[in-house]
Amino acid sequence: MGNEATALRYGDIEEEIRRLKKEKNAVLLAHYYQDGEIQDIADFLGDSLQLAQKAKETTADVIVFAGVHFMAETAKILNPDKIVVVPDMEAGCSLADSCPADRFKAWRERHPEAVSVTYINCSAAVKAESDYICTSSNAPKIVASIPADKPILFAPDRNLGRWLQKKIGREMILWQGTCIVHETFSERKLIGLRERHPEAEFIAHPECEEHILRYADFIGSTTALLKRATESPKQEIIVATETGILHQMKKLAPGKTLIPLEGDEGGSCSSCNECPHMKRNSLEKVYLALRDLEPRIEMSETLLERARLPIERMLALS
Repeated sequence: MGNEATALRYGDIEEEIRRLKKEKNAVLLAHYYQDGEIQDIADFLGDSLQLAQKAKETTADVIVFAGVHFMAETAKILNPDKIVVVPDMEAGCSLADSCPADRFKAWRERHPEAVSVTYINCSAAVKAESDYICTSSNAPKIVASIPADKPILFAPDRNLGRWLQKKIGREMILWQGTCIVHETFSERKLIGLRERHPEAEFIAHPECEEHILRYADFIGSTTALLKRATESPKQEIIVATETGILHQMKKLAPGKTLIPLEGDEGGSCSSCNECPHMKRNSLEKVYLALRDLEPRIEMSETLLERARLPIERMLALS
């Protein structure tokens, strides 16, 4: 990490980040799953759709993306002439990893008549092979826009795909990918929480497994869950998504009791509701990325152009 960044932690690293943002005309975008200290210093905070939209709108010369790799790639695709840096290049995504571009391309070739709707949690190379990109926020609208006589391939999240099929009544051919966080939530622990908190509302992200979603009082994207937690008449909320969102929920609903659902690893799992990739980022790494403008997201012109088209189709429908 380096002595300078470590020393700044005990000084005023936030002030240094603010200074560097002004000096380099940089904007810091952060996902809701980031640590609270990163969320608090971000210029814009959001879910995948909001961050994609903000990345497209920004006039900054430099984008620092505190999230995971595919999100920063999306920012670069929409801003090919800007410098896009990440705090940690190894901050990946289990969903993206579950869908290699060569296998996805072969899958598409086996279904030449189908339209592919691909969740944004995928690599730039997979986006380039897709017809439409979607997020959990706009997936129902994107899928509903496909003509009824067209078969649909949906990748890579099977749980989001199953939820969409039920929500809008549209059959799709599903890629069998999952999120390592959302697939580990424990039904046993959920039942226990509901017994101990019978008046609590249970809200869940559609990336959760079907056996968890069937208990949910409300299902929605990260932003939708945040809004629901603040607007719900219930004073206790059980939350099934990555725990980073609780930082904002506590700010916006300070009088409510927020209860994170845990996973079930051998009966005890205190951190399996945290994304290890999101948690690779730190305030020190944000500072170093701004200072050095490294590590950078780079890709070929051809890949940028091909991956941009399905994202632009998504944004037009959103």
